[in-house]
Formats: sequence, structure tokens, C-alpha cells
Amino acid sequence: VRRETGFDGDLQAFFRFVEADPEFRFKSSEDALAQFRATKDKVAGLLPRLFQDFPKADYEIKPVEAFRAASSSGAFYEVGAEDGSRPGVFYLNTGDLSRIPRYTMETLSLHEASPGHYFQLTIAQELQGIPRYRRYAGGSVYWEGWALYCESIGKELGVFTDPYQYYGRLSEEMLRAMRLVVDTGMHAKGWTREQAIAYMLDNSSLAEPEAVAEVERYIAWPGQATSYKVGQLRIRAMRDRAEKALGPRFSVRDFHSQILLDGALPMDVLDAKIERWIAAERAKT
Repeated sequence: VRRETGFDGDLQAFFRFVEADPEFRFKSSEDALAQFRATKDKVAGLLPRLFQDFPKADYEIKPVEAFRAASSSGAFYEVGAEDGSRPGVFYLNTGDLSRIPRYTMETLSLHEASPGHYFQLTIAQELQGIPRYRRYAGGSVYWEGWALYCESIGKELGVFTDPYQYYGRLSEEMLRAMRLVVDTGMHAKGWTREQAIAYMLDNSSLAEPEAVAEVERYIAWPGQATSYKVGQLRIRAMRDRAEKALGPRFSVRDFHSQILLDGALPMDVLDAKIERWIAAERAKT
């Protein structure tokens, strides 16, 4: 991306450029909310390329309330009411706009909203004829694995046409890699909080408040970073296996339906389900 944009400098200089240039910052909370809402509409128009099952209930985009902004992440999703009386909410932490740079807008939307958490959690909640725990319960291997997978299909979906938005995607992927390093660093290698923060700042364009929040999250929640990546890699492996086995008969829309339409499943159970689906598709004449 650095070369594509014609930036004159090394990677560290590029990190500092995108960190400091006001062009990559929202002007206000209202500006951020308006642009994320426009991205919501853009992504909604692209979803039929890869999906055929959609939530009935909608979601809205709101700022994190002031009383919890300091301890919250840059963005997160909160599921709506079961009866549809209250929509889901994609929260943006606009209390510190340095934590949600403009170039992460498409990636955050794919992860937290459509086709990520909002999409998966709402579809599961709306399922009928299955036990309630399968509609609501789950874990971060499936939930976060799905959301990371959704980031990874952004170009296939039709977003990331702006190189800086694609930089945002790569920057978030780098964050996941750094999380694994600081998680094991602090819990297995004796790293201090300060060492972990410095590592994140040296290897990304994260603003310092975001790096601090991430490190403190993993001080308190060891191992969660691993669950994200395990889920993403397992779902990707299932898709790769299905594509290889089915060849031209592979339908990405059908594959996504298989992942989504039974609620959050343990990866081994989901893997067995995909194997049965592959066998059934191969048996069709």
C-alpha cells in the first residue's frame, strides 16, 4: 500500500504519516457517525454477491456513552432484542477519535456489523426450531473467527477499493498478530505492560490510547487473541476444502449459509457439518 500510494519513505515513516495526518481523522463525532452510516448502506448493496440469507431486524450506529467511553474499545456491537423491539447497535467510541481512524472504517464495518457480528448474531437469534442456547450462546472462537473471516473477504465483496481503506484492513490484521505476541509476551515471557505497549506502537500506526487499551485488555484476558485467529483459520480452511472438493459446483453463498444457519457451533462440530454438506453436494447429479 505504501508503494501504491506513492509515499516517499520507509514503512516506519508511512506508519507515522497515517498516524499524524489529519486527513485520516474524523472531524467530529457527527462526521464519524455519518460516514459509518454511509458505509453501512454501501456494504448492504454489496452483500448479495456473497450471501443469500439476511437478518430481518436492522441495526443502528451510535456513539459510546460518555460514562463508559474511557474503558471501551474503539468499536463494538451489541445485539438487539429478541422480539425486534430494539435494534442491534454498532457502537463507535467517538470520545477519542484517534482510536477510530478513517482508514479503518470499512474493516470495522465488516467486523462489527455486516456481514460480521450484527449479521451472524441476528441471524442466529432469529432461527426457529433449535434450542435457545444455539440461538444465543457461543464463544469467541466462532463469533470472532467469523468476524475476522468477514474482514478477509472484503475485496471479494467489493470494498477496499481505496488503498488506504485496504491499509486499514492490513493494519487490523497486524493488530491481531501483535496481540498474539503481547499475549504470550506478558503471560509466558515476563514482559511488562510498558514493553507490550512499546511493541505495539513500534509495529503499527495505532494511536497510543488504543495500544494501551489493547494491552490492558490482554493483561486481564489471556488467550482471547488466540481464539480469534483459531476461528478465522478454521473457517477459511473449511472454505478452501469445500472449494477444492466441489470445484465449479462450489457456491460461496451456500457455504456462508452453512456457516450461519445453525448458530454458534464448536469448530469440530461445524467442520463435521461442512464435511456432510460437501458430501451431499458431490452426490448431486
